[in-house]
Amino acid sequence: MTVGSTIYQTIKHDIIFGALKPGEKLKLDMLKKRYDASLSTLRETLNRLASEGFVDAPEQRGFYVHPISVDDLREIANLRVLLECHALDLSLQKGDTEWEGNLVAAHHKLYRMEQERLAGNQTKTEDWKRYDWEFHFAMIAACDSKNLLDLHATIFDKYLRYQMLVLTYRGEVAMREHKAMLDSALSRDAELTKKLLAQHIENGLIHCLEAMDEQELIPQR
Repeated sequence: MTVGSTIYQTIKHDIIFGALKPGEKLKLDMLKKRYDASLSTLRETLNRLASEGFVDAPEQRGFYVHPISVDDLREIANLRVLLECHALDLSLQKGDTEWEGNLVAAHHKLYRMEQERLAGNQTKTEDWKRYDWEFHFAMIAACDSKNLLDLHATIFDKYLRYQMLVLTYRGEVAMREHKAMLDSALSRDAELTKKLLAQHIENGLIHCLEAMDEQELIPQR
């Protein structure tokens, strides 16, 4: 991995997980000290993140972390449903025994982490979200389209940024949704699995919006 790609991954991580706040101005001198990177590397990184929608770069005004809004979150959730359901449909058609094994293993790790959170252990947030990502990725991994997977990964990260703002957990409801998706995917019931996935994302959206409202994170118009 090059220095530039390392800096890119680190800054993107800090945006997604909230170390860099929505709307925050990304001053190059501050970033240079914080990430021990050259100005040219930082400009390249921020322009790349701007092209992906994590950073705003208004002309002659520098760089800012992309702000949050209800409309933005709804659009991201809708795009996730569109991309993930399409990829899921293809994956269920093409997935082999190895795909099934990877899916079961990914669900097992997620289930164990969900059990820990239900028991009161809230200390492994990044592990929890990584296992959540790995499960959703495992479901669509056999779609045989790198472009589709890359687009989905970007949208998933944007959705994750909102989840990290509110840091709340839907508990047993989310666990049951994941298990139902696993079972229907293994039975190759494409229509049911897509329906369950769309409901899962919609339920997460509603939960996130309610938490944003309660925590007064929704920007006033």
